[in-house]
Amino acid sequence: MLTLYPAASRYSFDRGWLRGSHSFSFAEYDDPTNTEFGPIRVFNDDIIAPGRGFGAHPHSDMEIVSLVLSGQLRHEDNLGNIAVTSFGEIQRMSAGTGVVHTEHNGSDSEDVSLLQMWFMPSSKGLKASYETTRFNPDHMINALLPVVAQQGSAHVASIQQDMTIYVSKLESGKRISFSQAEGRKIYIFVVEGQLTVNEDSVLQDRDSARITDMQQIELGADSSASAFFVLIDLP
Repeated sequence: MLTLYPAASRYSFDRGWLRGSHSFSFAEYDDPTNTEFGPIRVFNDDIIAPGRGFGAHPHSDMEIVSLVLSGQLRHEDNLGNIAVTSFGEIQRMSAGTGVVHTEHNGSDSEDVSLLQMWFMPSSKGLKASYETTRFNPDHMINALLPVVAQQGSAHVASIQQDMTIYVSKLESGKRISFSQAEGRKIYIFVVEGQLTVNEDSVLQDRDSARITDMQQIELGADSSASAFFVLIDLP
């Protein structure tokens, strides 16, 4: 079953220094019918103004992944990590037993646009950790490029959950397929463009889909435009 969530169905807000949209119940957006999909708890689409951000705050027992779409995101935590990431890089933080961190726009002149995703870990009380990894955006053209997985590597961030995050940019008219084991779930978020799923479901900019009981799906870009999207394989 595929359930389509138009971009306009998200909770959106504008605080001046922070503009964003929440795909799941989060902060002041309280919707008990929309709290999770598999281990996904948060999927936020944020824009942070130059020089602004979030002061020191704690997390625990959560896997937090940030994908910067444009601009620079600066992270600092009480584990001693300091990093500035941009498009082509992934930030992954395993909050585990507890971590305190800050997140700010790393630029004084341009916005930072990012997707931040929170996932429940496979178990609680894990050791807190942080990493950044780099992927080659050219490798996601007309392919599903893994950027986060349970078994990480030099170019794939590791995560404490049986899941994989892929990024892809299909050129106009191109098609690919994706297969997974029975009983698993798929979450798709279109960053930009128009994506067709199984020839009958069309997703536009910032639309998402939650898919269950489909072991194989066909994905295609419109004949007149490319499609940049995130696909998450979930238990």
